[in-house]
Amino acid sequence: MATLAPQPQAAQAADPLDVSRAELYRDDTWHAPFREIRARGGIHRTEDSDFGPYWSIASYKPLVHVESLPELFSSEAGGITLADFKEGTDVKMPMFIAMDRPKHTGQRRTVAPAFTPSEMARMTDDIRRRTAEILDGLPIGTTFDWVDRVSIELTTQMLAILFDFPWEERRKLTFWSDWAGDIELVKNEELRQQRLVHMFECGSYFKRLWDAKIDKPPTPDLISMMIHSDAMAEMDQYEFIGNLILLIVGGNDTTRSSMTAYALGLDQFPDERAKLEADPSLIPNAVQEIIRWQTPLSHMRRTATADTELDGHAIKAGEKLALWYVSANRDESVFEDADAIRIERPNARRHLAFGHGIHRCVGARLAELQISILLEEMGKRRLRANVAGAPERVAACFVHGYRKLPVELSRY
Repeated sequence: MATLAPQPQAAQAADPLDVSRAELYRDDTWHAPFREIRARGGIHRTEDSDFGPYWSIASYKPLVHVESLPELFSSEAGGITLADFKEGTDVKMPMFIAMDRPKHTGQRRTVAPAFTPSEMARMTDDIRRRTAEILDGLPIGTTFDWVDRVSIELTTQMLAILFDFPWEERRKLTFWSDWAGDIELVKNEELRQQRLVHMFECGSYFKRLWDAKIDKPPTPDLISMMIHSDAMAEMDQYEFIGNLILLIVGGNDTTRSSMTAYALGLDQFPDERAKLEADPSLIPNAVQEIIRWQTPLSHMRRTATADTELDGHAIKAGEKLALWYVSANRDESVFEDADAIRIERPNARRHLAFGHGIHRCVGARLAELQISILLEEMGKRRLRANVAGAPERVAACFVHGYRKLPVELSRY
């Protein structure tokens, strides 16, 4: 009888509920594992992933609980993404969203005046004019990339205005945003170093803009606001770059993903699109619903500062928790028929796409305004975006967005 050769030890099976896997978002197959985590109570520990061990907080109620305890679940202790800081390779670039109180409070207050209701009123006409120009320049009946021609262009123009950035070079902001927000780059040492180079390029460019505004009267742009504040005037170069990255990614990737979701999502739910086309008064609620349905940032990370218990799970000090907004916004116990767009959804505003608590997105009003105006101007022109091919999605568990979306415009 032949002797069987010894078999190599089987590799540890991958956790099917490891929702940090990039392919889940690239292929839009993240729904099932999150649905299972929610069915199990919304909390799950993954021991082995490309980002190391972490807790998934995937249901609405426990996520809000964690966000409501910023001293116990810190943004500063480990950063805001599942990717860990790598000593000797990475450079710490502090940003106020990844700070705890009290420093977070002072820096957030510095930029908050750029997003007040009065500032939104001041910017509305300009946003509407620029949106109209872009829409009027689009072809009817010819396929084009909605992401590039509409979503990126509108958000990049807005960023250029917020920063008083040279208009003709505004696509640099898109380039830097794409590099800064790509969490997958940390898995490749060469790409990790390339990103660092681009971030320093970004910082050097903005340092020139900063220097040009020193000793000048205040102006309503973010750089001037930083210069004329006690909390941010004396930032070192790394903190300066960190906060720039935060504002660029926050203002670019998030709004552009929701603008693309408007075209893609309403194409998937034509009955809802017909309601919106028939009744423009539904636009404000539709904007909230589209943001909920898309959830442009899949997660933010928190790090436990002490041993604690969360719904019966023992969380140890130093362990990281991923707050999966993308899953909480599909929590069936909060949002009925959660995977569908329902533009009249009565609780659409309860979505967590902007976060919750002290770290709730400071630019939420501006994002809502930009998307609302896009829907209004599309309606005025009776324009409909018809999806003409499969979207190319971002392959990452942080920015939940799109690289391309072929569409063809028609009139209704």
